[in-house]
Amino acid sequence: MFPTEPTAVNNGFSALLKNRGFMLLWIGQLVSQLADKVFFVLMIALLENYSPLPGLAQNSMYSTLMLSFTVPAILFGSAGGLFVDRLPKKLIMIGSDIVRGLLTLCLPLLPREFLILLILTFAISTVTQFFAPAEQAAIPLLVKRENLLAANALFSSTMMGALIVGFAIGEPILSLAKTLMGEQYGQELVVGGLYILSAAVMQPIKFKEHKPHQEHQASNHLWAEFTESLRYLKKNPLILNAMLQLTTLYCVFAALTVLTIQLAEEFGLKEKQFGFFLAAAGVGMVFGAAILGHWGDKLHHKPLPLIGFLIIALVLGVFTFTHNLLLALGLCAFLGVGASLIGVPMQTLIQQQTPSTMLGKVFGFQNHAVNIALALPLAITGPLTDALGLRTVLVAMSIFVVVVGVWAWQNTRKVLQNVI
Repeated sequence: MFPTEPTAVNNGFSALLKNRGFMLLWIGQLVSQLADKVFFVLMIALLENYSPLPGLAQNSMYSTLMLSFTVPAILFGSAGGLFVDRLPKKLIMIGSDIVRGLLTLCLPLLPREFLILLILTFAISTVTQFFAPAEQAAIPLLVKRENLLAANALFSSTMMGALIVGFAIGEPILSLAKTLMGEQYGQELVVGGLYILSAAVMQPIKFKEHKPHQEHQASNHLWAEFTESLRYLKKNPLILNAMLQLTTLYCVFAALTVLTIQLAEEFGLKEKQFGFFLAAAGVGMVFGAAILGHWGDKLHHKPLPLIGFLIIALVLGVFTFTHNLLLALGLCAFLGVGASLIGVPMQTLIQQQTPSTMLGKVFGFQNHAVNIALALPLAITGPLTDALGLRTVLVAMSIFVVVVGVWAWQNTRKVLQNVI
């Protein structure tokens, strides 16, 4: 069920294609997402040229590098959203891209020490925490209310597309860059150039933003604004419940990321080929988002988030009896469709029901909450699988998803009825 009744005209992807500002934002997002994925591949590739710190094993370098990506999201997720409401969103998005691009271009000029690589990675990940909430908060300023569902569907599908394509083409692009531009700086030029290109694409965007009064801006400290966002969420159960459903969805995917490594072995694949399952889920999400974006106005009467949770639970349960690889990939794609039925409507709901003055705070808090929540399934899924077995964990996850889905729907349904 969607939070508002879509209008009969100007909805779907056709209206978005005519919206120049939104299209520039979408293209910029796509390029920036690709840059993020290729940058991650670049960091992994560069590790072979860096010596580990004293007392740090070679294999531990990968884990340490990944931590430097994830810690900023936990530390600065909400802070990014607070600055989004204080500064122009366009300035934050373009500035973030330029800073990330310049930092990447500095890599060949710096000493090849692992500590420096960690600091640079930490800095780039920190800047990303400002880009993400600014991007989400900019969508309602560029798109009419009745077109928000299609806009979020397009953003969700391209985000997953960038995830699939970025990791797939990252290594070939970097290898080609080394061949054509030189081993010393070719790879960094490509990644840094993608960030700069994203900033250039978004430069012509024009939209009106709410400008906070200077007195209000001066009197409110960051901590006060953070507690204000908590109070706002407490008073708005609709937005809080939508956020809880999104957080649950991301936690399920985090657990699946760990489980797919063992699933690959179960189906006779190499451990490194676990990405096939995630890619299939990504394809399903793209397909589901496309359906919502094109036919969303005909589906608004349906309890889409509940259907999405039930689809995910069904797939997790059926996985325990599946031994055919093609069927397993098809189930992953179906799971992706279910995920889109939760993610797209709930993200749209938050954008529609949040005033422009609170968009940055709300999306910053959402990113913060999601990143903190992801730590638990990533930490416990592996040990639980070792102790209980893969199939037991899948069945337990299936039951958990059903319970959360039904509970969330029961708590959201009456509020949604008041909004329609």
